[in-house]
Amino acid sequence: MAWPSYLDEYEKLVTRMTMPRAMVDNAGCSNSTRVIIDSARKHGNLLQAVQILTDLNLSIKKAYVSSDGRWFMDVFHVTDLNGNKLTDESVINFLEQSLESIHHSSPKNFEGLTALELTGTDRVGLLSEVFAVLSELQCNVIESKVWTHNGRIASLIYLKDCESGSSIEDSQKLHDIEARLRNVLKGDNDIRSAKTSISLTETHTERRLHQMMFADRDYEREPIIKTYTDFLNVAVQNCLEREYSVVNIQCKDRMKLLFDVVCTLTDLEYVVFHATINTAEDMANLEFYIRHVDGTPISSDAENQRVILCLRAAIERRASLGVRLELRKEDKRGLLAEVTRTFRENGLNVTQAEISTTKEVALNIFYVTDAIGNEADPNLIESVRDKIGLNSLKVKELPKIFHDKTEREDTTSSSNTSVGIGGTVLLLLGSILRRNLYNLGLVRSYS
Repeated sequence: MAWPSYLDEYEKLVTRMTMPRAMVDNAGCSNSTRVIIDSARKHGNLLQAVQILTDLNLSIKKAYVSSDGRWFMDVFHVTDLNGNKLTDESVINFLEQSLESIHHSSPKNFEGLTALELTGTDRVGLLSEVFAVLSELQCNVIESKVWTHNGRIASLIYLKDCESGSSIEDSQKLHDIEARLRNVLKGDNDIRSAKTSISLTETHTERRLHQMMFADRDYEREPIIKTYTDFLNVAVQNCLEREYSVVNIQCKDRMKLLFDVVCTLTDLEYVVFHATINTAEDMANLEFYIRHVDGTPISSDAENQRVILCLRAAIERRASLGVRLELRKEDKRGLLAEVTRTFRENGLNVTQAEISTTKEVALNIFYVTDAIGNEADPNLIESVRDKIGLNSLKVKELPKIFHDKTEREDTTSSSNTSVGIGGTVLLLLGSILRRNLYNLGLVRSYS
């Protein structure tokens, strides 16, 4: 039996009513652009919004999340990498359109490429061996991201066949690629946990890397390097009166920090109902009021500890350890194998890599340390640059996240008015909502 046509119109009306609405405002804050999103509450919407902002390389200086029943409002204070407000109308329009279509957004299209997933034990020269095998098997790496954490490595590599120029369809060749790389990853001491697979999922690359390392249980392993850990504190406490669990994080600020945290909470099946994110100088303070997707808070100390371990691991995975080297060179077959072999022969270990090819030009970023994870000798770096090409391989600093004096004073004041996890009193939910609305500029202060 066919449904009446008015039901189709009703569904369209409901869809229009619940679609996210986004506004980019440059007047409400003197030193950042406010991005305001309101929408019907749906699991994963917050992650998609943060993902859009971070994919545009926007620095999130402050953020507020408030949920009222089935509706939520997110406000982000953002700048570009130079600390400036957004002024390009084309960027603003694209941002608004992207945020208003998050219900229907999809990961980057890698049609025509083969996605390969790798996990295993990290070691000096491993990446060199991986790229050497792919070059030998006539595979061209178009894009790739590589993360290492707690002695483990995860990589998502997008390939095409050198001969056909498209995705690899030959099942025997795919089997050979997986088998050869699994042997490389196993080495002499990783017989059981090394994994290779052809990915059939269409997930955001960095979210998928988090999922791969989580599945590899990197969060349960002892840290190899504690450089970032010294500045990281994660605490979880239950607010039983309001049936929330409260997550509080203090750590060094960096790009994509909020994405990594929200991604982890989402994949652990928690819903963020309220949140406040503040940054001051190079530090960040993040507070989240969460529940399980079924509406219940965290119920045990064991679960508390698991959340803490998983969040710490998510934050540490992207911590940029080592010297940042940027390679810009005309692409050719075997280039990655050649460059990473030079790193290996000179005792440099790649802790993180981002590979891309644009118009036949390789644009690659590597973070390198010495063989045991310490800062590499500058003379050795210069020697490696000389061998690869001084004009092609350059030492680059990360863009500095901008915080001016006014912002520091504002965020410090805001931090001091909030009650931390270790406090003896938790604010009532209504107080949190009023504070957030005041910070958003949506209500007046009558104090």
